[in-house]
Amino acid sequence: MPPTRPARPTDAVDDILAQWQRERPDLDVSPMGIIGRLNRCTALLMRKVEEVFAQFDLSAWEFDMLAALRRSGAPYSLAPTTLFSTLMVTSGTMTHRMQRLEGRGLVARLPNPSDARSSLVQLTSAGLDLIDRAVEAHVANEHRLLAPLKAADLAALEHRLSLLLHTLEPDHEPAQSQDNRLSPTEAAGTK
Repeated sequence: MPPTRPARPTDAVDDILAQWQRERPDLDVSPMGIIGRLNRCTALLMRKVEEVFAQFDLSAWEFDMLAALRRSGAPYSLAPTTLFSTLMVTSGTMTHRMQRLEGRGLVARLPNPSDARSSLVQLTSAGLDLIDRAVEAHVANEHRLLAPLKAADLAALEHRLSLLLHTLEPDHEPAQSQDNRLSPTEAAGTK
């Protein structure tokens, strides 16, 4: 007997699940449906998101790094360790990325007035202007991508994804204080 199809439009993942059901009816492959759809949605969404980033000559990682600095608040600076923890990359990767953005004039490395052994990464005025324009286009794009879904469906999806994320990173703590940033007076060089 063929597997029953869901009472919703079918997708490519349904086809894969049907193939597994045919070939290995002894396996409960239902988790493949959830994880497969998450992976497929991520891949399809990232294509659409990266199209907008490209309009600003940014890659996804460049956008992420500039956005992390921007959302940290004025003076838009963070310690490199905070940045690589936030962005979930290695320190070596972060160093390479900082160098690339520094070479483009989007970030600058400054001495950390709180710790002479470390530095801070700060958005330049060009970096701030670029990320402000890019984030506006990015948010508009995200609204457009999600517009076909009803508000109640979006709220339910966000809630369920949050539950899943909590099971995957149960030890997540709220964002730390921003003590590793320069105060506005330190940024202005008046302290």
